[in-house]
This record gives sequence, structure tokens and C-alpha cells, in this order.
Amino acid sequence: MTASIAYFSAEFGIDASIPIYSGGLGVLAGDHIKAANDLELPLCGVGILYRKGYFKQVVGEDGIQRHLYPEIDRTGFQVEPVSDHEGRPLLVKVPIANRLVYLKAWRLQVGSIPVYLLDADVEANDEQDRRLTDNLYASDRHCRICQEIILGIGGVRLLRKLGLKPAVWHMNEGHSAFLTLERIREHSAQGLSFDTALEAVKASTVFTTHTPVPAGHDQFDIQMMDHYLGDFYWQLGTDRDTILALGRVGDCFNMTRLAMRTAAIVNGVSALHEEVTKALFHQWMPHIPKQDIPVTSVTNGVHIDTWLAPELKELYSRYLPADWRGRTGEPAAWSAVRDIPSAQLWERHQKLKEILLERLLPGHGASAKETLLIGFARRFATYKRALLIFMDLDRLDKIVNDPERPVRFVFAGKAHPADGPGQQMIRRLVEISQMERFKGRIVFIENYDMGSAKTLVQGVDVWLNTPVKPMEASGTSGQKAALNGVLNCSVLDGWWNEGYNGRNGWAIEGETEGSFDRQTQKDGEALYRLLEEEIVPLYYRRNAHSVPLDWVNRMKESICTLAPRFNTHRMVREYVNRIYAPTEERGNRFSANGFEIAGKVAAYKRFIREQWHHVRVHSMHTHSSQGTRIGLTETLFQVHVYLGPIWEKDVRVEAVGSDGDGGIWKVKLNAVAELGKGLFRYEGTFRDRNDAMLHSTANVRVVPVSTDFNNDFEMELSTWG
Repeated sequence: MTASIAYFSAEFGIDASIPIYSGGLGVLAGDHIKAANDLELPLCGVGILYRKGYFKQVVGEDGIQRHLYPEIDRTGFQVEPVSDHEGRPLLVKVPIANRLVYLKAWRLQVGSIPVYLLDADVEANDEQDRRLTDNLYASDRHCRICQEIILGIGGVRLLRKLGLKPAVWHMNEGHSAFLTLERIREHSAQGLSFDTALEAVKASTVFTTHTPVPAGHDQFDIQMMDHYLGDFYWQLGTDRDTILALGRVGDCFNMTRLAMRTAAIVNGVSALHEEVTKALFHQWMPHIPKQDIPVTSVTNGVHIDTWLAPELKELYSRYLPADWRGRTGEPAAWSAVRDIPSAQLWERHQKLKEILLERLLPGHGASAKETLLIGFARRFATYKRALLIFMDLDRLDKIVNDPERPVRFVFAGKAHPADGPGQQMIRRLVEISQMERFKGRIVFIENYDMGSAKTLVQGVDVWLNTPVKPMEASGTSGQKAALNGVLNCSVLDGWWNEGYNGRNGWAIEGETEGSFDRQTQKDGEALYRLLEEEIVPLYYRRNAHSVPLDWVNRMKESICTLAPRFNTHRMVREYVNRIYAPTEERGNRFSANGFEIAGKVAAYKRFIREQWHHVRVHSMHTHSSQGTRIGLTETLFQVHVYLGPIWEKDVRVEAVGSDGDGGIWKVKLNAVAELGKGLFRYEGTFRDRNDAMLHSTANVRVVPVSTDFNNDFEMELSTWG
């Protein structure tokens, strides 16, 4: 790949000293940037330089989370202002509610990768506008839409001022989706029609969605859109309603919907999240089975050099191949972990645990190092169920206060300032931690950040994750823990659904049926059983030298099986091969020869949309007979389809049905005769053992197709029999 990739994200977690991130999304973005640097990928990042960041969390003895917003000390930043060709600070202007807001640009250099950050604290702006980039994820919806205009529209304008022409535009979550409107505006200003501009922009854009929780997808009411972007619509070469239709969901404009409709490839961040995302997007396209919703996935990973403890890097380097740090995606490079003497690996782990106790849990006594330590640290959202372990306090009491086999839990994490239930969870946790029987056994650490995260994922014995399945899109904290030999105990959700093999940690199946209370009851019971019968006994089973050999063998299995798969080198290579490279090729093809292909596709889609109302299935007949192989039924489908003025080769006709296991079967039907003008007979044969199921579920579907489409459902059109 010779051209550049522009990676847009509302937050970047590069380092704890640069607090312009809130959690997993930002840290993932930072790891993506660092891996791109390692792999010498021609990529740049685009984000916002927040003056006060997310918020500083203070939790008192009353358990109430307090939100402090001190101004970030930028003297510790490795950022420098971006200058224009005359050496003056480079300024970008964006339209917000019938006025122009000026943005200053900063560059954060991550090796060879520049991350450009926009800042509204400019003298040319009035005081209110200067505060627009103060806080990450501002609770005020008006501020939020302004930030997303700054990120999307301002980000494109910044790259243009820098003379950059990315071949691939990557939207990391929907916050930056306005960038597609700005790029359409650019093409419109050059004389392209809106439809052609849309196809050109879509061809070179990719979108990664990170949350299966509907509330996690930003949306704004239509009146707010009109207020903030009303003067922008007309510049895109079409009318207001056409623009709003790109993101409209009911009475709101949904940023995820906009991103989905303006990207060539949409991906989730784990295999299970791909399925959940399809189900979520199926609500917008109910006539397309969720299995056919055009979403793929690239499972997240973590940046090994960032998250692996130096003490373990040194140990690994003694036993692994000399070039192992350049081969992190190869299982063979990690297999020598099994050759590390168990006593040495355990000694390093104990050292990391000692560091954790000194930094985060001072005063907990010398015996704390020998006590099983379980960590839970992440955003406090209700679906993450931080309080699952407290379902039965008497049972928990027996677990943590066993005189022979004690257990300690350490919790950390923030709840969004607008998330009342999340803050209530913290309050309840602190309340329990202060009960006499849990003092010193349940500990909450305030103001969780990348610094404390490193200490925790390197030093605890077990990493606990108990979300409501399937609400965890991926979850990368457990991957960081696994690198360091920390064993995961998690609901089989997100990445753990792919990583768990029965020997490298522990799994809770995750109840998906029934009420929230029923799911909690079932999963809580499974968690208690694992602790009582497997985790605690295994940890305290020691040899004559006080080394838990079976535990350490499980640590080795975890490192060997998880580290090669769940790292950002593998992840970014997958993005390059499966997403960036084909998108660059498609984008170049659509823009070549004066946007010839983009124009043809736009015209074709316009024609299909105008004529699709003619398409209807007249009849379907089936005829079954015994196939040539014993036990197989051969079914012939005969279908009459009226297409009107649409060419028969511009559609795909197929029989579709349920396979009884949640999947679908399909049989392509071929046009065999024209029965009249626009009326065709299609036929196809299907072989199956279950003739009854075949007939009970069969239906006929007609969809428009083109060799220039990125997928068969790009137009979101289908007609059923």
C-alpha cells in the first residue's frame, strides 16, 4: 500500500501522561497507532486535544463519585503546534450553527505516525466556543454534536490544509461520521453530483463499530441537526431530506447509521460482536435476514510492548527465539514459554504482585502477597455487572475469609457523569467494602487510568469479567492480563468466546434467556462454583517449594494460546489485508477517469430505486423427488418473477429458508425463460434430508446485484415472495 490511511477517533489512549481518553475505545485506538508504527504503515490519526480530558474521579467513604475537571498540564505532553507554510499556527474553520469556529492543530508523534489533534481554545473564537473541546464525552448534547462536527468536518479540513490525500478513511466508532459529509461537500464543490460523490466517498471509507449497547450509538434530534448543520446541507449538492435520510432512525439522526451507510466495509470487534451488530442493524433493515446484514469483524488485540511487564519481557527474551518481538503473531514464537522453569515464572509473577500491592494497596500486610488476588477494572456500566460477585454476601464471606485459603478482590473504574445507575454501583461496592467482614478483602481504587491499568493487569492473579452476554463487544483488558500470565475468569463473551480453550482460564457460559435477574442468578451461581471448586483450590495447591505447579502450567497455556492471537500486530495486519487494501483498491477504481465507476454505480442505483416498485414474485412451485444419493430429497423450485424494466441479470433470485439452527439456507435460481415482457421463470434445485423443514420455511427473495457492489445487500433493497 503506497497511499495513506486516516484513522479518526474521538479519543486516543497513547499513554497515561496524555489523558485524552476515557477507556477501552481510546486505549484500543492508541494501540492501533502504536502497532501501525511498528509495522511501518502509512497511517495518521485524527482526534481532539481536550483541555480537561475525561474527568478525575474522587470517591469518598460515602461511595459517591465526584467529578473533577482540572485543566491538563500540557507541559508533560509530547505535542507540538502545527504551523502553516509561513510558520504561523495552522487554523481550520468549521461551520457550526450559522457561524465559523476556528480550530488550532497539534501533532502528537508516535514514532513515525503523526496523530493530529484539534483544539477550539483559539482567541478568534468567543468564550463559549473556546470551551467546546474542554471535555471528552461531554454530557451536554449540544456540546457533543459540536465536538463531532469538529472531529469529522474539522478533521478532513485539517488534512487538506496539510496537503494529505488519504486513500482510506477509517472511522473508529461513529463519532467522526460527519467526515463523510465533508468529503461529499468537497466533491460537490468540484462539480460532481451528490449521488456520484456519495459513491466515491463510500468506496474509500471503512467503519468500525465498538458497542452492542443501543445507548452507545450517538444520535441527535432532527431539530438539533437543522440548527447546527442547516447552512451545510445545501453545499452537498442535494436537499436536506436526502442528507438526513443517510442517518435517520425514526425521529433522530443516528451517527452509527450514517457511518454504516457511507462506508464500503463495516466491522465489529469480535466474531460474536459481528453477530450482535448484525442483529442490531437488522432493526434498520428488517426485510434482510440478520445473517445477511453486511458486517464483518476483526477481533481486537493489544499492543504487547505497551502492556507486557518489563520483568516478563526480560524473562521471555531468555527463553523465546531472539526475534520473538518481531514475530508476536506466530504461535511458534511463543511456544518456548512452556520451557520457562515454573519457579522462575512464578517468582516474576510474585514480583509484579508485590509492585501492585506497594503502588495500589499499601498497608495491606505482608500476607497479601500470598493471598489470591482477583482484579475487576473497567467502565462501571450496568451491563458489565461489577456487582455480580456480591449476589450472595454470606457465600462471598466464606470465600474471602477462609483462614486457609483467603481471597482478595480489587475493583477500579469510572462511571460516566451522566450514568446514575453506574455511579450507584460504585456506591454499593464501596458500602460493601466497608462492612466489617469485607474490610481489606474488597478494595476499590479510584481514578482508574492507563497507569493503574498496567499495574493491575500485570499483578493480579485472576482477571474477572462478568458482562451480560452478549453485551461485551470485545474487551481488551483480559488480553492485557493474559500476556502477563494472569488467568481470565470471564463470561464467554467478546474476545474470550474465541480465546477460551478449557485449559487457559475459566469460563462462565453466560445466560442469555429470561430476565436480567434470572441471568444474574445463573451467572452468579456459576461464578461462585468456579471460585469454590476450581480457582481457589488450584491456587493454593503448592509443591514443596510453595510453587502452584498446576496453576503455573495454566499460566503458560494462557500465554502460549492467547498472546499470538490477541495482539495488535495480528489485528492491524488483518485490517491491512482484509479491509484497508481492498478499500484502497476500490476507492482508486471508483475515482479513476473522472470518477467514471462512481458515476456509473450512482446512475445504476438511481435507476434501480426508481424502478424497484415494479418487482414482485408472482408464484412459487416446488417439486420433490428422491435424489441420486440415498436419503437425500431433491427439490426443484420454479418461480415467476416480474421485473418490469429491470434487466434479469441485474437481480439475484433465490429461495431462502431457515435451517432450524438459527441459520439460513439459500438456493440460487436462474432465469430459464422469458414468459412475457419483464416476466421471467427462474429455476433451481436443492438437495437436503429434511424435506418437511425445506417446505415449511421456503420463500423467494429478489435483490439487485452488480459487479461493482461491495456486497449483495449494498442497496438495502429486497423483494420477497
